[in-house]
Amino acid sequence: MSQLDNTKVKRLMTYRYVVWGVLSLAYIIVFFHRLAVGVVRDELVNTFNITGATFGNLGSTYFYAYMLMQIPSGMLADSLGARKTVTVGTLLAGIGSIVFGYAPTIMWAFLGRLVVGLGVSVVFISILKIQSQWFKESEFGTMSGITSFVGNLGGILAKAPLVIMVGYLTWRVSFAVIGVLSIVISILCYVLARNTPQEMGLPSIAEIEGREVKKSFKKKPNLIKGLIKVISNSKTWPGFVVFAGFFGAFVTLSGSWGEAYLIEVYNIPKVKAASYTMTAVIGLAVGSIVIGKFSDSIKKRKLPMFVFGTVYVISWTILVFLNGGKPPIEILMPLLFMLGFTCPVFVLGWACAKEVNPPEIAGISTSVVNIGGFLGAAILPPLLGKVFDKFAGTMSPVELYHKAFMYSFISALIGFIFIFLIKETNCRNVYKD
Repeated sequence: MSQLDNTKVKRLMTYRYVVWGVLSLAYIIVFFHRLAVGVVRDELVNTFNITGATFGNLGSTYFYAYMLMQIPSGMLADSLGARKTVTVGTLLAGIGSIVFGYAPTIMWAFLGRLVVGLGVSVVFISILKIQSQWFKESEFGTMSGITSFVGNLGGILAKAPLVIMVGYLTWRVSFAVIGVLSIVISILCYVLARNTPQEMGLPSIAEIEGREVKKSFKKKPNLIKGLIKVISNSKTWPGFVVFAGFFGAFVTLSGSWGEAYLIEVYNIPKVKAASYTMTAVIGLAVGSIVIGKFSDSIKKRKLPMFVFGTVYVISWTILVFLNGGKPPIEILMPLLFMLGFTCPVFVLGWACAKEVNPPEIAGISTSVVNIGGFLGAAILPPLLGKVFDKFAGTMSPVELYHKAFMYSFISALIGFIFIFLIKETNCRNVYKD
């Protein structure tokens, strides 16, 4: 390899973190909106005079939009490219956040939430696509975990920091500020991001690794045929269900009803309640890095999923069943951290999706699995909301949340069962025509 080539390789190895970094800023916005509504629940209920079920549906509007956009997101990432896709998506999210913040009626709030969901839905799949172009196969699990960690910083901001921000600025101004920030990030994505190293005159990762670059990989894939391949591949679907079960359960606690549970069952102040659920989000962030790195280091996917998944179900068992659904407050913070820490089994589900399908359609394969998590996150919160609407006033808070969180426990258990059906890839692409 010539000196010029070595220079290009060094530039690639440096600039890939610029590309990944600016897209990760957009992903922080994704997580913020994912969890922020639960923190301003009281403000929304009082402003719009809505029921628990309506509040649950308002939160789920984001997830329905996100879910329905996953396959189109994969197609956009594989055809239009991650750079333009994230730029437009983050711009839409900014506009939607401003609409949500200044919504005069609940219908405008639903519209704003819908636009936010549509906008942010394209970001993560685009990052996975970027990773497949700028990072080695052996780095994919680790980078997916780091990406999830960075995104979770947005979830952390949507907890106690958001409560404080709302106290100073009101909830309306807070969401408008986040909207403006999103628009700025969308501009940065367009200016700094590139879809592939080749767009900058740099060698591809495949060339650096000494892998053969297939001709089919050099041209645009047939998106419809690619989607059919992914959907018809039975190895795609276990990861879908694992993500649905685990993440759906987590969102009911961290994004919708966790603060209310802590306030009503433990009688603790709102800022302190938000700090407790923030502990679960921090756990998710840390666990995402640990499970990704652990998987890549031992060259296994299924074993880490099983170990983490087992502890995750045990954590839910303690939360829902110990002392009738009210564990001692002394163990609550470490319990919530462990619940978050072991939840990101789905990080490896994304890697498996890429590794059991053709590499040229990495965007589509990961997007199909990604639908699962947001299907679970869309269905479960309104389901719990109906429980609260039906039984509020007839049960004590402990009994009420025990009954509601039973659905979260069942969701986690179903996800765990499907880990056994995951195809072990040993951290490499095992797809065969």
